[in-house]
Amino acid sequence: MSPQFDFPMFVAQDLAAARGERTLFSSVSFALAPGELLEVTGANGSGKTTLLRVLCGLMQPMAGAVHWRGEDIRALREDYHRDLAYVGHLNGVKGELTPLENVAFARAMAAQGDDAASAPLALSTLGLTTQQQRLPSKVLSQGQKRRVALARALFGRAKLWIFDEPFAALDAGAIALVAERISAHVRGGGVAVLSSHQDVPFDGVQRRQLRLGAPASASAARP
Repeated sequence: MSPQFDFPMFVAQDLAAARGERTLFSSVSFALAPGELLEVTGANGSGKTTLLRVLCGLMQPMAGAVHWRGEDIRALREDYHRDLAYVGHLNGVKGELTPLENVAFARAMAAQGDDAASAPLALSTLGLTTQQQRLPSKVLSQGQKRRVALARALFGRAKLWIFDEPFAALDAGAIALVAERISAHVRGGGVAVLSSHQDVPFDGVQRRQLRLGAPASASAARP
């Protein structure tokens, strides 16, 4: 089972966001302790991607604030992003770089060292062959690019994982592997927030749900 803690590490307070003149969500609040996973659900257009981008600090909310380890992420800036692994709806893979270079670059930007063995190990674990790891990423399939994006996050040392549709374009074997990596991260005291249209099991974790667009979407209830 997940370790139990009495204090929240990741907190959202009364978040609101809009697209144009339409409010996507409002009064969204939750508090996650180490060892908890939050699934964000809702219909297309309900604001799931927008919420995750707000939580990452890539977008400013219309109202509310996000806190990490008791401080506003706007004040933490680089310190927050060193603790964060984000995989967005788009893969964000640099097409001119090889998968190996993409993973090594991401680790360097996150100040996670330059262990020469870590990038090929992460990529091979996710199913990319040695030859594929050395090709320009622009020639890879969407599923392969997704594996590159996930390799940058799943094998790092970030405490907070925020993933937007992490299982998109993956086959059944890769989905099971990614789900187990997420489960192990949370069981070890990490925090995870993700959106997914797929009902994927996570073994032995404290799992909560936040549904956008529903009357109860103002808070994430514990099961």
